[in-house]
Amino acid sequence: MRVIAGTFRSRVLQAPSGLSTRPTSDRLRETLFNVLAPRIQGASFLDLYAGSGAVGIEALSRGAASASFVERAPAALKALRENLARLGIGSGFHIHAESVAAFFRSAKSVPAAERYDIVFLDPPYDAAPEYAATLGLLGGPTQGILSPAALVVAEHRRKQELQQQYGNLKRTRLLQQGDAVLSFYSLDGDPAASSTTS
Repeated sequence: MRVIAGTFRSRVLQAPSGLSTRPTSDRLRETLFNVLAPRIQGASFLDLYAGSGAVGIEALSRGAASASFVERAPAALKALRENLARLGIGSGFHIHAESVAAFFRSAKSVPAAERYDIVFLDPPYDAAPEYAATLGLLGGPTQGILSPAALVVAEHRRKQELQQQYGNLKRTRLLQQGDAVLSFYSLDGDPAASSTTS
């Protein structure tokens, strides 16, 4: 597993041992960031269920202003911290060593200047209820951590269908690659992103 592009291009990343964490493949990360390219420079990035931190680190490598990682598994946290240290990333990030539910309870609402522009979530495939719970919180009327033009991306299995809408979040794009799917959501249903590609 490597950083694909940007400042840390081709640098090797460590993945946590075991099967409980499933890193996003290099190919799927490349697809994801091809879509995010117009938005990533200077963005505030939130990596939920971060695992090794590969997605958030990719965002930093490509010019995101900051990245927040939310992860509670000890092995994944160890890999995440080692990856940041190995790349020499000493600032511009924050690690929340807690569950995503606990993160939302503590975050609730933040000043507009500190809200997230891009959110990526990739729960364990066997934790299907996490998708609806997390997307529901992100799209809920009381959740104030997203910037008005925020983009939320969920990685999931092809056979696991997500809803078209969760509260104020509306799906604008669907990208399929092998067994994996990326579902893109925005608060305003941005028509510029409303296409489906296989």
